[in-house]
Amino acid sequence: MDLNKKFKSFSQIIGQERAIRFLKGVIAGGKIPHAYLFTGIPGIGKTTTALAFAQAINCLEPVGTEGCGRCRICRQVISGNFPDILFLEPDGQNIKIDQIRDLNRRLSFKSLTGKYRVIIISQAEMMTEEAANSFLKTLEEPSSGDVLILKVIEPLDLLSTIVSRCQRIPFQPLPSALIEEWLRKEMNFDEDKASLGARMSEGSLGRAIHVCDADFLNEREDCISKIMQLPSVSKEQALEMALEYAGMAKKKPLEGPQSEPYLFELMGIWKTWYRDLILMKVKGPVSLLINIDFTRKLKNLSERINIENLIEGFLVIDQAQRDLMRNPNVGLMMENTLLNLKRLSSS
Repeated sequence: MDLNKKFKSFSQIIGQERAIRFLKGVIAGGKIPHAYLFTGIPGIGKTTTALAFAQAINCLEPVGTEGCGRCRICRQVISGNFPDILFLEPDGQNIKIDQIRDLNRRLSFKSLTGKYRVIIISQAEMMTEEAANSFLKTLEEPSSGDVLILKVIEPLDLLSTIVSRCQRIPFQPLPSALIEEWLRKEMNFDEDKASLGARMSEGSLGRAIHVCDADFLNEREDCISKIMQLPSVSKEQALEMALEYAGMAKKKPLEGPQSEPYLFELMGIWKTWYRDLILMKVKGPVSLLINIDFTRKLKNLSERINIENLIEGFLVIDQAQRDLMRNPNVGLMMENTLLNLKRLSSS
């Protein structure tokens, strides 16, 4: 993780005023709980807020409830060189028992520099059962000066005994207008790109930045082009398309913290397409379209498919996304998905 690019102070973080107000209240009170649970979708500021919190509670010359940005510790945090911030994330699919054991070993030593040592655990819900039980002991017997921040999407995926020992702080999806404004001001994107990124972001600033990448935009156009062709291709061609996508999924690695499995992201694009078709079919406002650059094609296609089939098509894709998370036979799953979508779009 490039912390130099990632770091922002509390005042620079957008859209999470409630969470930051709570943390500032904790700092002002002078008693820092030893464990927090940051909940919410990826890309909305959980890690950024954790780093700002680590800076604020370790700053040598704090300005109210924020770090000064100038002292030795603040400079270390900002540059990513502060030795008392530890990161833990899944090794492959899971956080394993050996990772928790190694963390516990490191926590048995005193912190090196700061008043507080901050441990940021990404995708904490991915702990194996063994790892979660071992980590529970860490929570039950916290070391003085250690602050554990667990990041999860949904706390129900964690052991209830872990959740009960953490102070939960929910992070909210960001408003589309706020994301669009940020993309224009901070990334210097033009109005069309910023608008598309915000519409496809699902409330995640991290996803919005990813969406605006040229490679993603090209893949999106290809995905939409193929889904539009389904009604006119043969069953054999639809099966070839399914096998092609399954093969591509095996070749494309995950890159970066905002990446998703290739097919999961592909189906996310298809879901926005069906969502827009449904919106056009019921004559909803064009301003609510996600794929607004395809407005004319959406209008023409929506007129040729009945609403029941559009809704069923959306549900077919949603189910395929759920199946992906259970690691099914990807080739067979893609075949069934595309054949069902072809049937629904052709009838």
